[in-house]
Amino acid sequence: MTHRDPPGIIAPHIPADAYRQAETNGTAVVIVVHHTDRTGRPLRHYLFPIAVAGAGVMGVFGLVAALLALLDFAVHTAAAIGAAAGPIGVGGISLRLARGKH
Repeated sequence: MTHRDPPGIIAPHIPADAYRQAETNGTAVVIVVHHTDRTGRPLRHYLFPIAVAGAGVMGVFGLVAALLALLDFAVHTAAAIGAAAGPIGVGGISLRLARGKH
């Protein structure tokens, strides 16, 4: 099993003999930490708003499609009723709701 440092350690362990030698000689102990800062924002900060906007757009498309289907059904129903009923007359004025088949 490999040795892993516990989280929160800034630098790896300095051997005791190297530390004592640096302390007696007065030399500095240099600790090099390899760390690269990410520039910009991570991708996950952009994915959530894009997903929410995409879901909203899909919902609006669904509502528009449902409205158009409802209007299409209403127009076909009105045309069928108009064709079956024939002309409607009130007080001598007649109105044909649908054209004849001729």
